[in-house]
Amino acid sequence: MPRTKTQVRSTILAARRSLSEQQRQAESAALGRHLEMLIAAGSTICAYVPVGREPGSLPALDALVERGVVVLLPVARTDADGEAQPLRWGRYRPGALVEAPFGLREPAPPWLPPEHVAHASTVLVPALAVDRFGTRLGRGAGFYDRTLPLAAPTARLVAVVRDDEVVDHLPADTHDVPMTHAVTPQRGAIELTVRE
Repeated sequence: MPRTKTQVRSTILAARRSLSEQQRQAESAALGRHLEMLIAAGSTICAYVPVGREPGSLPALDALVERGVVVLLPVARTDADGEAQPLRWGRYRPGALVEAPFGLREPAPPWLPPEHVAHASTVLVPALAVDRFGTRLGRGAGFYDRTLPLAAPTARLVAVVRDDEVVDHLPADTHDVPMTHAVTPQRGAIELTVRE
């Protein structure tokens, strides 16, 4: 019997919680090295600040900025009814993040509109898992579901995950925007087979 998204989320979050700090730091450093190879100096990307045990790190973003990469970070807000809105974007400046809703950190204003994601050649997307067809499992809030359709058709949409979080199959919804790539600590960048 296929597992639901909720069941898969629960399993992955438990596995992430079991990681030692040494493992997490080693994986973060490996991801940073892969991102340096994947992302061209001088390009514009959208990224994110990892929360808790999410893969990735601020030092990896700092290294990209040092190479002249413009790193845009998400600004997540809901409307008056609590519905997720498309992400706005703020330029990352090392050491200048502020506390934000949902336990996040973000750049201080001014912010760019959601449509600015179309300027990014690569969008690094937080994920709990991704399958070989590009189906991404997020946390279910809907911010990226509302934002990724605004990305440039040529942009690489990259799920940042641990090695065992690239799986054969995930349940998909019609509104899911497929990832074109994944990046993992051991395997590096992986091109995914997007369903037509």
